[in-house]
Amino acid sequence: MIQTDILIIGAGPTGLFAVFEAGLLRLKCHLIDSLPQPGGQLTEIYPKKPIYDIPGYPDVLAGDLVDNLLKQIAPFKPEFTLGERAETIERDNDDQFVVTTNKGTVHRAPVVAIAGGLGSFEPRKPPISNIAEFEDKGVTYMVRNPEEFRGSKVVIAGGGDSALDWTIYLADVASEVTLVHRREGFRAALDSVEKVRELNRRGKVKLLTSSQVIGLSGNGKLSSVVVNHKKMGGTEIDADYFIPLFGLIPKLGPIGDWGLEIEDNAIKVDTFDYSTNVPGIYAIGDINTYPGKLKLILCGFHEATLMCQSAYKRIHPDKKVSFKYTTVTGIDGFKDE
Repeated sequence: MIQTDILIIGAGPTGLFAVFEAGLLRLKCHLIDSLPQPGGQLTEIYPKKPIYDIPGYPDVLAGDLVDNLLKQIAPFKPEFTLGERAETIERDNDDQFVVTTNKGTVHRAPVVAIAGGLGSFEPRKPPISNIAEFEDKGVTYMVRNPEEFRGSKVVIAGGGDSALDWTIYLADVASEVTLVHRREGFRAALDSVEKVRELNRRGKVKLLTSSQVIGLSGNGKLSSVVVNHKKMGGTEIDADYFIPLFGLIPKLGPIGDWGLEIEDNAIKVDTFDYSTNVPGIYAIGDINTYPGKLKLILCGFHEATLMCQSAYKRIHPDKKVSFKYTTVTGIDGFKDE
């Protein structure tokens, strides 16, 4: 069983920043996220998309913001349970919450902060009739371990940042990489588009635009995909792996069954400290709702800050919060020896 002070459900930017604010109060955090890496949507959907409304940054790439947040919280040594979804929650005899994931990992904490962005994510699956037959048998919707594809023939479908980023990366890992996109243009960063086109010119990547994967074949494991071109018709391509990257569908998921007050698929909170109707459970970031709510990263940072102050009082009811400025003490002054 994993024990911590604040159990954070969601490792997006709001959840990550909550670790920093908790660290200033010498509270330990553990984060659970259904995605295989921290960063939430910023990492999974648009890592190279510029963000313009983070104070102090005229613009910053989403992926770079996540990297900076991870560097910022590193001194407080947060721990992570990644690639697992928080499934159930119970309160034990010591008034602590016990959260179990879909893979059976058990966590225990006096405070739970739900920072799940828009909820848990499920992949958008292409309309291929037999795709379910090949899931985990050559079809995968996320790249968790790039080395899994070394020396293999890989077909990627999609036209966003994630599809192009993995096409570029796997060009040096797989024996063959084919990128299939239904349009001529892409929705990704221009730099990534240019890199893919250059890899195509050099023969490192096959690029098929105005095309869609419409069929899968194999005997117990994927062996080929059928690609249909808008004008030239269908063709079959040998493939060990098919990776459709069409983004993720946000869903509230099991959290919706935790007895929390829900409104329009979001968790209602008190803006005094972003607490829910269940004492000890807070909700911060895009997953919460209240009058005047704005779904902005900077608003999530504010909510995380006030949540941590309230969480400290709940965890240490007999202690007074000693507020200090980092400009005076630095970060070392907040770390446990």
